[in-house]
Amino acid sequence: MIPARYQASRFPGKLMQDLGGKPVIVRTYQAAVNTQLFDAVYVVTDSLLIFDTITAQGGKAIMSKKEHHSGSDRIAEAVADRDVDVVVNVQGDEPFTKAATLAALLEVFKNDTENKIALASLMTPLTDKQEIDNPNNVKVTVDGAGFALNFSRKPIASKHKAQETYYKHIGIYAFRKEALIQFTHLPMAPLEKEERLENLRFIHYNMPIKMIETQYNPIGIDTPEDLENAKKLLDN
Repeated sequence: MIPARYQASRFPGKLMQDLGGKPVIVRTYQAAVNTQLFDAVYVVTDSLLIFDTITAQGGKAIMSKKEHHSGSDRIAEAVADRDVDVVVNVQGDEPFTKAATLAALLEVFKNDTENKIALASLMTPLTDKQEIDNPNNVKVTVDGAGFALNFSRKPIASKHKAQETYYKHIGIYAFRKEALIQFTHLPMAPLEKEERLENLRFIHYNMPIKMIETQYNPIGIDTPEDLENAKKLLDN
């Protein structure tokens, strides 16, 4: 599932911006389909423009029935009546998603035979101070078993290794369907409101998030500058 809200505070309409002859959202959709990991891939949107763009390309799209505060809420509505076990949330503004990255998330649930993990997500080490301090890079701290302890736009570090380690959260999630539905019925957590990070609701209500460390660091398109960087990457 690819949540695709048309409006974005930092870069309105970014998902419909041209990226190598196709809108960003089309690039993201095709990248997810091309992994060949999923029974079905859908764009879930509040925008008739995005819906029509995806379906005109032969893709699958779902119109949201109501307004949502988060991409997870939007996806939960879309899968509520669908017979699925695990739902993967691929961010609409990350058109360079790789199969190996998503496969690592799915592997978490294959190994979780007791169904204890609510969701899995990705993180990559940060070493550059400017990147660590950048509030657009969401940081995550984890315990020694790789479970998330906290998420923040502030520079927070994990301390389970010999030295403090900073991790950037990569906004790709895999949920158990029941955990995702439960999420939507829980009140928004105080820190979630403050930081504008839906992951903090899972932390607040003690729903285990397994983090997978990866060197993969996709270009998320949050600003016009990010779009120009993506165009350069596509040209190479």
